[in-house]
Amino acid sequence: ATDPPRAIDMLDRLNAFLRATLAASRSDAQGNAHTLRDEFARLGDYLELMAVRMGPRLRVRLELPEPLADLPVPPLLLQPLVENAIKYAVAKREQGCTLSLRAHAHEDWLELEFCDDGPGSPAFAPGAPEPRGVGLRNTRERLATLYAHRQRLSVENRPEGGVRVRITLPLELDHRA
Repeated sequence: ATDPPRAIDMLDRLNAFLRATLAASRSDAQGNAHTLRDEFARLGDYLELMAVRMGPRLRVRLELPEPLADLPVPPLLLQPLVENAIKYAVAKREQGCTLSLRAHAHEDWLELEFCDDGPGSPAFAPGAPEPRGVGLRNTRERLATLYAHRQRLSVENRPEGGVRVRITLPLELDHRA
């Protein structure tokens, strides 16, 4: 009521995010490809929606090289990681933080690197027990189911502050094979 243009923008972003999420769930169930471009677009909508809520405290950098954009990936693969970063990094710091997602290829592997420059977490310190959160556990289990031993997910505190998550997948990326 106090800022109708901003409210309309937020509703438009929510609508786009929900439509894309529904389309992704249908495409995965029907065996259609969901591309890295789709995944980045979906995260972009979600992050724009969160930016309305968080304001300037949320800063975002997305890097998707065009040669990788049409590679198939599981839908909503990165969503739980972004939600965790919003909850445990951005919301915890008065000055907010920057979230960055970068895709790159190295030899026969695709690496998705997601970082924040928030406070880090004792849960990801060397020797800490496996975190009990749902989002990270579900992502690990989903990757193991789809790719068996041909994947890797690592989470660590960055020396400069924040958390780094790396997902490594085979470049052929047909998780239905």
